[in-house]
Amino acid sequence: MLYGSECWAVNCVHEQKMRVVEMRMLRWMCGHTRLDKIRNEFIRDKTRVAPIAEKMREARLRWFGHVQRIPLETPVRHCESLVTRHVKRARGRPIKTWNEIIRKNMMYLGISEIMTKDRAQWRQRIHIVDPTIVG
Repeated sequence: MLYGSECWAVNCVHEQKMRVVEMRMLRWMCGHTRLDKIRNEFIRDKTRVAPIAEKMREARLRWFGHVQRIPLETPVRHCESLVTRHVKRARGRPIKTWNEIIRKNMMYLGISEIMTKDRAQWRQRIHIVDPTIVG
């Protein structure tokens, strides 16, 4: 379900849809349906998995750290410098870019771009612990 999620620029609507799909899958794994009227918290406690939004944030930041550590000459790093200021956007609220979402995720975790240079520290700061490991 998360294949390629490190490159997705997910907004709130898409994230909510992912949570709904995740809960459907967890209920299915437990053998329950919505008609059983079992709360999401109990299903999550039973399956003991981390929320999908947090795992998506971890994957996105892991990829960002990897990209920041590779040399500037690589094609992936060239994509960072592409200028998108003159691209015509549709009416309404602008769609968030991947960079905006990365900045928001880093601000949420209280980390900075400079920390990407130390791989061990970066992985430790962005890692989301699964509840199965904790208790």
